[in-house]
Order: sequence, then structure tokens, then C-alpha cells
Amino acid sequence: MLDPGWVDEHADSFDVFHLHFGFDAQTPSRLDDLLTALRGNGKPLVYTVHDLANPHHHDKGEHRAQLDVLVPGADRLITLTPGAAREIAARWGRTATVLPHPHVVEPDGLLRPRPPHDTFRVGLHAKSIRPNMAPLPVVRVLADAVAELPGAVLRVDCHPDVDDAESHWYAPGVLDELRSMSREGRLELSVHDYFDDDALWDYLIGLDVSVLPYRFGTHSGWLEACYDLGTAVIAPSCGFYAQQRPCFTYGHDRRGLDAASLRDALRRAYEERPGPRADPVERGAERVRIARAHELLYADLL
Repeated sequence: MLDPGWVDEHADSFDVFHLHFGFDAQTPSRLDDLLTALRGNGKPLVYTVHDLANPHHHDKGEHRAQLDVLVPGADRLITLTPGAAREIAARWGRTATVLPHPHVVEPDGLLRPRPPHDTFRVGLHAKSIRPNMAPLPVVRVLADAVAELPGAVLRVDCHPDVDDAESHWYAPGVLDELRSMSREGRLELSVHDYFDDDALWDYLIGLDVSVLPYRFGTHSGWLEACYDLGTAVIAPSCGFYAQQRPCFTYGHDRRGLDAASLRDALRRAYEERPGPRADPVERGAERVRIARAHELLYADLL
């Protein structure tokens, strides 16, 4: 759909082109060709700016160059938080409509009871260690902090590809250190392939708090899922996570980690549990409002 030829071939089958993700592999020149094809066919572009910094890119210049095409070229912009909208205005002089992210967990899951347990379960999922993640410094602080909280345990999850020298995600030494910490009893380590949705919801609802080990980023669907399920989140100071949903925050960005703020956030989550949980009725009403806002925006373009 990002190919100009697709636009030409299917122009009679759509009225508005709405872009969210999926353009990582497109050069700025190819994105400009896409905009030219849309304009040539009289099709407006709506772009929802989820990421002002791409979590999959070490070099922020590549994503910035893509945004320098898409943001000025879109007919309408949407983003998720006021902070992101202000950054868009400052960078490109464009106004973005702020619409929250709708619920991630399906409606039945919003009503799911949280499982009882006697411990305070802290989770950090390193996934495949994307470029925006710095899990080890965060885990080291958490392991020490958890040991000071009665009944607290730390679970760390990771995908096996970080230990595969043939994998794009190879991160030598990470699992060695995590395994060592596990043998010392400082954390529980779980190495597994990607969760499907059901397994992910089971994992998240079994935690009291999920710690996001990001050093750069903008918004988080993971945070939204935690809010749906009643799992507290400790989010970094980079990006605009704290503007999405209620969460605890700690200092973490490209400059490094503020260990004291992470320990403080963990203690606050421990003392103020249970974490905030989305009201299912309000989440449903919110989804209707978001859909209606999109409908009005599309209609205005047509």
C-alpha cells in the first residue's frame, strides 16, 4: 500500500489514506513518491504520529528524515498526547489533533479478575532488546531494590534470539548476566519466544507492576494493555508515557539512568498498590468518542 503503483491501481477503492506504521523500510524519496501518487489521485493523507523517535532505530536521523516528508505532507495529523502535539508544532509548525489510544485488551479481558497472590511481582520484559532498550542497568537497580521490599520478587523475560549469534537481535552477554543473577536468586528469568495475545495478557495480569526499560521513545501500547488489566507501570522520563495513562516514572533517557528515581518509583508502586485499572464502561465510551472523532476528521477532508 506504500507503493505509488498500488495507489494508482486501487484509487477507486478508498477515499482516505490513513497511515500509522509500516514505513520503516521506505526511504524519504519513496515516501515523497507516495505523497505525489496520493495527490495525483485526489486522495487525502491522514498520519497518526505514534513515534517521534523510532524505537527500532539506533540512528534517530533516519526516522526524522521520514517524518520530514510525512508530517509536512499529510493533510491531517493525529497524535496521542499533548506533549507530542507540542513537539510536532515546534518541529514542523503543524497542528496535530490529540486523540487517546483506545483499549488494547478486548472487552471481555477488561472485566477479567486479577489473580490473587501473596507476593509483589515486578516484571521487566526485555523482548528482543530493541535499540531503545537498556535492560541490564535497569535490572541491576531493580534486583537490589526488590530485595529491600518484603514479599517482592523480580521476573525478567527475554526472547531467545538475543543469544543467537545469527540473529539480527543478538546481544552478547545479556543472557549470561541475567542467568547469573537468576542463579544467585536475585530474579526469576524466563526465556521464551514471542507471546501471543492471550499469553501476553496472562503474563501482564500476573504482575503487580511492569517496568519499561526504554531510553528513548514516544508512546506505548504495552502501557495501555497494563492499564486495561490493572497492572501498574513504571515508565521512563523520555517520551510522553506519563501523559498517556496514570503511571509511575523514573529518569531514563539517552543520557543514562537515574537509579535513585527508579528505586523511589518502585517503592511508591509497592506502597500504593493496587495499580490503576481502566473502567470497562469508560473504555468503551472512549472508543466510541475516538471513532467519532476519526469519522468527523475524514468527513471534513471529503
